[in-house]
Amino acid sequence: MNHSFRRYGELLGRYLGPHRGRAIILAVLLFGATGLQLANPQFLRTFVDAAQAGEPTRVLINAALVYLAVALVRRVLAIGAAYVGNDLGWRATNALRADLAEHCLSLDLPFHKSHTPGQLIERIDGDVLAMANFFSQFVVRIVGSALLLVGILIVLFIEDWRIGLSLTAFALTSLGVLAGLREHAVAESTAEREQSATLFGFIEERLTSIDDIRANGAGAYAMRRFYEVMRKFTDAAQMAWIKRSVVWLTSMALFNVGNVLAFGLGAALYLSGAVTLGTAFLLTNYVAMLFHPIELLTQQLQDLQKAAAGLTRVQELLALERIILDGPRDDLPTGPLAVAFQDVSFTYEDGDQQVLRDLNFRLLPGTSVGLLGRTGSGKTTLSRLLFRLYDPTEGAIRLGDATLPELTLDALRQRVGMVTQDVQLFQASIRDNLTLFDRSIPDEEILGIIKDLGLTDWISRQPEGLDTELAAGGGGLSAGEAQLLAFARVFLKDPGLVILDEPSSRLDPATERLIERAVNRLLRDRTAIIIAHRLGTVQRVDEIMIMEDGRIIEHGPRARLVEDPASHFSGLLRTGMEESFA
Repeated sequence: MNHSFRRYGELLGRYLGPHRGRAIILAVLLFGATGLQLANPQFLRTFVDAAQAGEPTRVLINAALVYLAVALVRRVLAIGAAYVGNDLGWRATNALRADLAEHCLSLDLPFHKSHTPGQLIERIDGDVLAMANFFSQFVVRIVGSALLLVGILIVLFIEDWRIGLSLTAFALTSLGVLAGLREHAVAESTAEREQSATLFGFIEERLTSIDDIRANGAGAYAMRRFYEVMRKFTDAAQMAWIKRSVVWLTSMALFNVGNVLAFGLGAALYLSGAVTLGTAFLLTNYVAMLFHPIELLTQQLQDLQKAAAGLTRVQELLALERIILDGPRDDLPTGPLAVAFQDVSFTYEDGDQQVLRDLNFRLLPGTSVGLLGRTGSGKTTLSRLLFRLYDPTEGAIRLGDATLPELTLDALRQRVGMVTQDVQLFQASIRDNLTLFDRSIPDEEILGIIKDLGLTDWISRQPEGLDTELAAGGGGLSAGEAQLLAFARVFLKDPGLVILDEPSSRLDPATERLIERAVNRLLRDRTAIIIAHRLGTVQRVDEIMIMEDGRIIEHGPRARLVEDPASHFSGLLRTGMEESFA
């Protein structure tokens, strides 16, 4: 338990620390409202006693006005506390969301292969949302409730020691019972959140593959699986609700016992002449108020259970560490970069078969190579190793004058550019899509690249130029326009090594000519690896490399391989590469 509170304290200090001013304002508002709540029954007793004693109407009116004024001020303070608390909670939880998102983005590719986007959304948003009250008002409400509880008991002792002693014993018993239930539903709440993450992941996967589901008539199967996932989530949610309800039902039972005790004490003392009718009425009010802090503490315990479940999952996520770490160097030589693979082999973590085997080759700066091979031969894995999305199982990869582990990931990926058939565009302006939100790149440089790529007419037709917002996924753009924007993005990076994954394989002839011109410009004074599926794509390259079953079976100058009738590449030219790699 001490460990849990220490974790909560560390989290509060980290995310509420930058907003301590708002936290102080929240504390003042809550404590002010608590003080007025404690004082208000005194005015009510004055009114009852004055009415019983036959005091003038003016006295009754004044007592009623004071009571109403204090109640109004307390309500204003409570509204202010709710506003500041929600504001504080959103600021703190948004900061936590940002940290979680950044942390997830920094994790290695195997992590993202094993977690669906829906699961990560639930972890980053759903778990954090369950902690919103924990950030905004948990500590202040706990302290405020404790102060109100102690204040009520002190006032009751002042009124009559028998009342104070009886209700103190009752309050301590109630708190003890509720404290014993503090972690009653943590495990079930954690299971509920995990099933919620599974549900969101399932929905995301099915929506992503909706075309395939419809085309293959798999709607009934998808819905059956949806019902199965929903059933598991419903069962987990019901069990968590039942467990959390035990706390609420216990507090209601204690509330009823307290009311019976208060009315019994008040009636007995009034009938014996020990207290006035106003004091007896005061007693019932304070007992009702006594349950406000107890109920609030109960609610906080329930919220704490939800927060504990979210906190556990959040901390589990934050505890995951990157395997691929930055090296000490943050620079690479300017201009085209040499590439070298030295005895490189690679096996994915979840597989027992080597994907790459003993790769050895070297590309001189400014060399372009066409990379050929069937699906599964290792071409994509080779490109992933160059970006250091994975590290080789064996061997070393050199870029320029450094091995990849010697470089920071930012330095490496700034000097390596890639254009694929599947272009990733964001729901953002054209400028932000091209610069990847780097506002230091001037518009003149962006427009110069756009002109060189033949997109001047296209950008002039956009209603707000570079500020035009693109739809998510590049909706509204043709495949050619999207790929030309991808080329512009790479040009702005000015990399020393570019990797092209057949960027013109699905375009109309007019757009393909623009792509061809862009490719020619991009290859100038750069090292390039072109993953090709068509003969036309490799006509411009200096060298050819053919892979099969994770090995290089041929690598040499293109012109020499064309002239050698015994070469694999010459055989591909005779038979037609499209058929060979179909």
